[in-house]
Amino acid sequence: MTTQEIVSRLWNLCTVLWHDGITYHQYVTELTYILFLKMAKETKTEAQIPESFRWDDLKEKHGIELKNFYKRLLDYLGQHGTGRVREIYQGAATNIDEPKNLEKIIRSIDELDWYSAQEEGFGDLYEGLLEKNAGEKKSGAGQYFTPRVLIDVMVRLMKPQPGEKCNDPACGTFGFMIAADKYVRNHTHDYFDLSADAAEFQATEAFSGCELVHDTHRLALMNAMLHGIEGPITLGDTLSNVGMGMKGYDLVLTNPPFGTKKGGERAMRTDFTYPTSNKQFNFLQHIYRSLKHGGRAAVVLPDNVLFDSGNSGPQIRVDLMDKCNLHTILRLPTGIFYAQGVKTNVLFFSRGSTDKGNTKEVWFYDLRTNMPSFGKTSPLKKEHFADFEAAYEAADRRAVQDERWSVFTREEIAAKADSLDLGLIRDDSVLDYEDLPDPIESGEECIAQLEEAVDLLKSVVKELQSLTRAEA
Repeated sequence: MTTQEIVSRLWNLCTVLWHDGITYHQYVTELTYILFLKMAKETKTEAQIPESFRWDDLKEKHGIELKNFYKRLLDYLGQHGTGRVREIYQGAATNIDEPKNLEKIIRSIDELDWYSAQEEGFGDLYEGLLEKNAGEKKSGAGQYFTPRVLIDVMVRLMKPQPGEKCNDPACGTFGFMIAADKYVRNHTHDYFDLSADAAEFQATEAFSGCELVHDTHRLALMNAMLHGIEGPITLGDTLSNVGMGMKGYDLVLTNPPFGTKKGGERAMRTDFTYPTSNKQFNFLQHIYRSLKHGGRAAVVLPDNVLFDSGNSGPQIRVDLMDKCNLHTILRLPTGIFYAQGVKTNVLFFSRGSTDKGNTKEVWFYDLRTNMPSFGKTSPLKKEHFADFEAAYEAADRRAVQDERWSVFTREEIAAKADSLDLGLIRDDSVLDYEDLPDPIESGEECIAQLEEAVDLLKSVVKELQSLTRAEA
């Protein structure tokens, strides 16, 4: 049984919980509680789980006894577990009311081909579940999930290195950091090329994140653990004072949430130079301030960050271009995120050694205009990024022959009121009025043509009249 088949089997179990009124997102959370126990048994790491609260203890129970034991297990592990166990189960509570439904899920999980799952990797299995969850519109989880192909492109271009501190300040289920970890592993023979201390650093310090939503934070912890990552994943709001200590990073990879701050949310950071209620502008400020000198970032942001003239937008863009070299902006296609119609971009930049004049020019690549329609049934693929990656990594960017690739100097950007809403090519699907003939000129031309036709008719009539007289 392949990982994909196991993911499908696990996902189909969600129908069992519909009658309990459990949402897709709650279902994945419930699976996380149960899968953790099963995977600990399969990987022989149950020592981290207190005795009497392990997989075999759970599966031998039935009916009401099972339901009560499961509730007690969640509470006990959340209070008395250690390390990641306690973090994953902290505040855990079940939404399953019907004991038969709980029992069916446990039995179904126990009967799966776990040998095959372990061979292919439990981490890949869990990520498959998270992707399924994000793909369901009803789950509302798409906001926590960036398409894998886009994550991989950003990681390949940023090239995380051993010994670097990497961070995602809005980490969702930890996808960016897991991809960065895989990249480093693939370039170091799964860390075997590193010293023991360097390998330990990779496992425990190299990759970190912060997530605001408790259930999503729990999924991130599980995802990280299944990929052998023990770095800190903070439960909190990066845009509150919690985020003030998050700095000194070599690399930031992230897709922060979009929107504006609403009443009743956590207190705003007190260290932002340009306070605003716009979350994406605040995340942008946090990210470039969190980089060490020479640190770099790739960040997904919506179009309004490029042109918004309110919310301190122009000042923040200027501050970014002063403190960092904003060298590349990728204009992404629409339809690649689960929220349809959202227009987004990836901003690539690196922190300068000074705080002024670091951006001399910005290169743009338009992957949006005249592109196919992307969606769930026609997803964006690796090959769609091939030309962009070639242009991005070209030794001489000016030698690249690609109409989608353009550059604007800092002076040209300043002349456009520091707007970065640039680099889009001509859209062939949009009627350009400049292409239409001038109505006045067209009218005059028509009149002239009519006059010529009238003159021609007159001459024909005269010819006919003369022929008629001749015959008479």
